[in-house]
Amino acid sequence: MTSRIAITGMGAVSGLAQGVEPTWKALIAGESGVRPLSRCYGDNPAYAYQGPAAFIEKLDTTALEAKYGSKVLAHVDPFSAYASVATYEAMEQAGLLDHPVLADRTAIVYGVGSGGNTTMEDTYGRLFDKKATSVHPLSIPKYMVSAAASHLSMMLGVRGVAFTIASACASSGHAISEGMHMLRAGRADVAIVGGGEAPITYGSWLSWRAVKAMSPTACRPFSAGRDGMILGEGAATLILENWVHAEARGAEILGEVLGSGSSSDAFHITQPQGEGAVKAMRTALADAGVPVETPMLISSHGTGTGLNDKTEAQAIRAVFGDALKDDLVIATKSSHGHLFGGAGAIELLLGVLSLKRGMAPAILNYLGPDPECEVPLALEAKAIDYDHLLSNSFAFGGLNSVIVAKRV
Repeated sequence: MTSRIAITGMGAVSGLAQGVEPTWKALIAGESGVRPLSRCYGDNPAYAYQGPAAFIEKLDTTALEAKYGSKVLAHVDPFSAYASVATYEAMEQAGLLDHPVLADRTAIVYGVGSGGNTTMEDTYGRLFDKKATSVHPLSIPKYMVSAAASHLSMMLGVRGVAFTIASACASSGHAISEGMHMLRAGRADVAIVGGGEAPITYGSWLSWRAVKAMSPTACRPFSAGRDGMILGEGAATLILENWVHAEARGAEILGEVLGSGSSSDAFHITQPQGEGAVKAMRTALADAGVPVETPMLISSHGTGTGLNDKTEAQAIRAVFGDALKDDLVIATKSSHGHLFGGAGAIELLLGVLSLKRGMAPAILNYLGPDPECEVPLALEAKAIDYDHLLSNSFAFGGLNSVIVAKRV
């Protein structure tokens, strides 16, 4: 490593809560953001969809509008709005709002899986359902997958490198990794990284149901009787910073990113293959300089689907072997649902908080052990004393990203 990478800010919004502190409080109390959802597109009962989901009831934009004006979110899709709220919180905590570093020495690398689902659905609904012959002129700027990164750059005045990474559920894991590498390479002093998603729409809901990945009940990571994932929405942002730069300006350092590893299964568009996960974890540990014997908290991808959890558990056992007895596995999707493009970011954020505060959140909805998922699970909130975190993100298409972080 050419430089140490500090975490100096965090922001989050999801169906569990808005804001890092409310999110942590709900998580550690064992609360769930998953609630019954019943909606229909365009108030048309022919386009009804219902089931459990971790949706955002109302987004509080008061602080954002007080800073940037009432129209700051006037022409953005919900996924960009979630990214904006989470990023504002992270930047405010980092003390970087209006800082001179934003002009040239700050990068934005943001993860998004599918982009503006709401805008896309409204656009095509207008054409096919209402038989319109034109669409809103801002349709593409709202639903393009890079919209959130562009909006963040304009909102914050960031004139350095800004781009989106789209690798399904690994998007924000890859974004964090690339932001870290940009800082190591000296291409920036600050990197605004993370990811977000707003996938709870009629078309998206039916698409995920068609894949047969959704649970009709609850997300039960690594549990016997698990039957699928739960759709979630929201965003999470972390501010990464060159350690020397952060210390020089007196920033509070919340944690340290030590390394990352990525891989591709090159196997199947939906089915995972454990070899890719094993490679990504081993690469991340090697990059971080952390021996496999080091006791650590493992933030799992933990979707609650039959094959994914089985494959991830096997991969974890293959990497850690006998040393796994000193580790602990958490799976926060059971609380906030699957944020897809934002999943890796919110899970890393919550893992870093777990290290810092010495508490591991409980995996919810557990029905009993599955012999094929035999890993040490946090089935209740408990005190911990780990210095290291390994956070997994394994996506459709076999795209894998793993981050290693450290308590400071």
